Amino acid sequence: MNNKLYSPLIFEKSHKGRKGYSLPDYDYGVEFELPSSLRRHTAPVLPEVDEPTVVRHYTNSSTNNFGVDSGFYPLGSCTMKYNPKVNEAMVDVANVANLHPLQPAATAAGALEIYHSLASALCRIGGMAEFTLNPFAGAHGEYTGLMVIRSYHLDRGDETRTKVLVPDSAHGTNPASAAMAGFDIVEVKSLADGTIDVDDLVSKLDNTVAALMMTNPNTIGMFEHSIPRIAEAVHAVGALLYYDGANLNPMLGVARPGDMGFDVMHINLHKTFSTPHGGGGPGAGPVGVRDGLGKYLPNPRVVRGADGLLDVVFDDTACGRMGAWLGNFTVYIKALAYILTMGDEGLAMAGKLATLNANYIMNSLKSLYELPVAGPCKHEFVFDGLKDKSTGVTTMNVAKALLDRGFHAPTIYFPLLFHESLMIEPTETESRETLDSFIAAMADIALTASDNPQAVKDAPLNTPVVHPDEDEAALNPIVTYKELCAK
Repeated sequence: MNNKLYSPLIFEKSHKGRKGYSLPDYDYGVEFELPSSLRRHTAPVLPEVDEPTVVRHYTNSSTNNFGVDSGFYPLGSCTMKYNPKVNEAMVDVANVANLHPLQPAATAAGALEIYHSLASALCRIGGMAEFTLNPFAGAHGEYTGLMVIRSYHLDRGDETRTKVLVPDSAHGTNPASAAMAGFDIVEVKSLADGTIDVDDLVSKLDNTVAALMMTNPNTIGMFEHSIPRIAEAVHAVGALLYYDGANLNPMLGVARPGDMGFDVMHINLHKTFSTPHGGGGPGAGPVGVRDGLGKYLPNPRVVRGADGLLDVVFDDTACGRMGAWLGNFTVYIKALAYILTMGDEGLAMAGKLATLNANYIMNSLKSLYELPVAGPCKHEFVFDGLKDKSTGVTTMNVAKALLDRGFHAPTIYFPLLFHESLMIEPTETESRETLDSFIAAMADIALTASDNPQAVKDAPLNTPVVHPDEDEAALNPIVTYKELCAK
């Protein structure tokens, strides 16, 4: 293993016979024997260590984690922004934390009010008629939205619509979700500026197309200026327009997908509305629909009856059921708290500041990094590696060099439109001082690459593991401590 700051595993700190506890002898006169069916046949393989060793080991190991609470996380296409702690505190309220999903709806009126209030707020933000909060993540939301689209076409007796159009710049989950929903994928080309080639799109529209999936702004951070023409063309052949809400953040309070002509959309609450994400969760991917499509949203639904009370209902026209009960409830609480504390003015400012911050970094570094698409971006932008290609320094080298300078690396090698893609999204939450520090670090890497390319290629030097054999790690990962010790 090629490392300079390697910390031994907890098993490597084990000493036979060492314990982390001390208990008095049992002298109460009654002994209980566990049934053999509940006992192990072989002893578990556990490290034998004292308590201070355990505490120090895992405390020190935790410092190897990087997140928005410890530093700048400019992960393009993922919107890894800081999440206010007041929203986290709302989840700890006992009346909320102790709710059980099996409780009758009548005993959880407050929870249903939270659900309904958030859904209503998202309708207003997205320009949609109705929202379901049931999906557990963005990709789950995509799948849900596509099942709504499928149900809509089948309900009209239109069984010819087997295709979903997906731009070549789309997030990878788009074609995957469409395939999971049973559709064939047709790729739509992009222009040099990353926007959809409308002529190519129109040539592929016919009565076999169920929907077009779009991200706006797109994955290069550019606004799709031809959206009115696109929406008209898609609707003219009876297809629906789907909005991938991964890039909704800069649109907050500025533009609404529903007003652009989108019929179905999902929102990543864990990106835009204050839930930390990463490591597989938690998340939520609410799906909104225009008027007339609400009956296809998945069961169960939260609706307000004639008596003014909220209830959980099941509808025969629904596209199905996407998960147990009503989804990831604690995420809803954080999202609603975020929306209420921000207010309309704050949400609109967030979208504008996200755009301002991205343009500030882009324009500060475009003399040193190749900018393949010129012009104002929205929330994120993409460099195509260093402008000085003679150094041989790659985007991967730049990303690793950032680790030595105290920053998480941006998204690299996506989108696939450029050979050395480096996608940066600062979000609205970072201060001018943080942005300036990041710009200085990126500039230092570029200048070092020109003077001493090898110094950048050797990075990182100050991380627990440096320069692993990436092919070997992918093909033959080390998954047990015994195997690691043998190496």
